[in-house]
Amino acid sequence: MRIKNAGVVLAGTVVMAAVAVTPAGATTSLPGPSVTGVLAVQKQAMANGAPGALTRIDSGASSYRIAVGKADTAADTAMDADRRFRVGSVSKTFTTVVLMQLVAEGRVDLDAPANDYLPKPLPDDRITVRHLLSHRSGLWDYTNDMFYHTVPGFEAVRNKVFTFQELIDLSTAHQPTNQPGAAYSYSNTNFVVLGQLIEHVTGVPMATQYEQRIFQPLGLKNTSYVHPQTTITGSYARGYVRDDDTTLPLVDSTEQTVSWAQSAGAVISNSADLNRFFAALVSGKLVPQPQLREMMSMVPVNADGTQSYGLGLRGRKLSCGVTVYGHTGTVQGYYTYAFTTADGNRSMTSMANTSNNGTVNTVLAGTLEAAFCGVDPVKNSKVARSGGEAFTEDIAPQVVRH
Repeated sequence: MRIKNAGVVLAGTVVMAAVAVTPAGATTSLPGPSVTGVLAVQKQAMANGAPGALTRIDSGASSYRIAVGKADTAADTAMDADRRFRVGSVSKTFTTVVLMQLVAEGRVDLDAPANDYLPKPLPDDRITVRHLLSHRSGLWDYTNDMFYHTVPGFEAVRNKVFTFQELIDLSTAHQPTNQPGAAYSYSNTNFVVLGQLIEHVTGVPMATQYEQRIFQPLGLKNTSYVHPQTTITGSYARGYVRDDDTTLPLVDSTEQTVSWAQSAGAVISNSADLNRFFAALVSGKLVPQPQLREMMSMVPVNADGTQSYGLGLRGRKLSCGVTVYGHTGTVQGYYTYAFTTADGNRSMTSMANTSNNGTVNTVLAGTLEAAFCGVDPVKNSKVARSGGEAFTEDIAPQVVRH
């Protein structure tokens, strides 16, 4: 197949694209991606405080790599779309794949009490494995306390190493947010419990589970789980968290153990690997079809039904009618969106290297519209948002920021 490589300079920003003939079986019902739309969203994210942003779109045999701004502000290093970064809660889908493989192997029952598989029981025996995977356990998210004050909270734990049980105990010191199964309530505690469950059932560390069950089989050479090491190897983007006092400078948050999150948020990857992972997942290459159907059975979690959650997997219904599947990620210094079509033929990952900035997080979601619907969401005002509007996010999800 003949492939044409193109480098296009737009307003001083290099947009790399590999354009090829789309093979049979690829997604053809969607309009082509809007590279200019992606670039407009990235620039808007920078205008609202992100040092840089990157996006990679893989559609059939075509790949588009768009990046703006800085990967390292101190070294004045330009961002590029191949850099590694902390993926935050996108890690939850990796953890879910491991768990669903155990379900397929008959070692875990989704509807059994989670306490059947844990070394120390949760306070409520009615909490099932399914409740944990779907954020319906009612377990309080301990990060609400830990990061009530964003930067001081981060600095207090950035070099700490926690056990799963220590984090679970921080959660169960609080009353639950709801009865098991009664309501969706996003909580990092759920996936910390799942990490402990997986290790207890198998006797194998999460790092090994990820490596043997996902990273190696898919050839994800830029994806790793190094907890509790603090560094990212190779070519990576540094992360910068905003203080609650927005007059203060951004804080470089790159080096940390991420022990406060572990199986809920400590994976490191890059855009190419995340696209490959999600495309492989929906294509049935990681879990058998019965378990994949469970993961992709979505329940709306917002008023207009455009956002939904299955088992360790988010759904987003876009303006062109397509629903894409993947996960969002927030960890100090990084926002990530990684999604794919139901057939896996078009995948997109976007990252902005900041956090605790709800405007940037919401703006970055516009790359979904540009990648999958071919529109410029900035011109169409699909992601417009006031910079002073209150928001919540996946770290301390019950704490309202401004």
